[in-house]
Amino acid sequence: MQEMILPLKRYAQFEGRANRREYWMYQLFLFLVATAVMVLAGVLAILLRNSADALAGILVGMVVLLGVMWLATIVPLIAVTVRRLHDCNQSGWLFLLALVPGGGIVIMIFSLLPGTPQENPYGPVPTGP
Repeated sequence: MQEMILPLKRYAQFEGRANRREYWMYQLFLFLVATAVMVLAGVLAILLRNSADALAGILVGMVVLLGVMWLATIVPLIAVTVRRLHDCNQSGWLFLLALVPGGGIVIMIFSLLPGTPQENPYGPVPTGP
């Protein structure tokens, strides 16, 4: 559980390295929070299915809540991705590929690769939390 929120503790730390476990546990955390918001909205929609105004309010509330969550977690997400690229001995500027169509696939491939087993220019081998 601690690894899921470790990137939130290292909110804007772009230096250093992040191992695969830290990166993917944070991705899992984001997925679980977004899923919980959508399930809650779905349950409320089922309970209030007779009122069109209530359904519209639930939809707007869900979108606003997901938007706030995205805004609150975008900096830690970028930071942990940059640190993950550093672990693979790649520049953090490679993250800019996310702005290019299909560039996210390259970032995902690097996030799946094992990190360099020895110290690299970005720091020592990351240990557990």
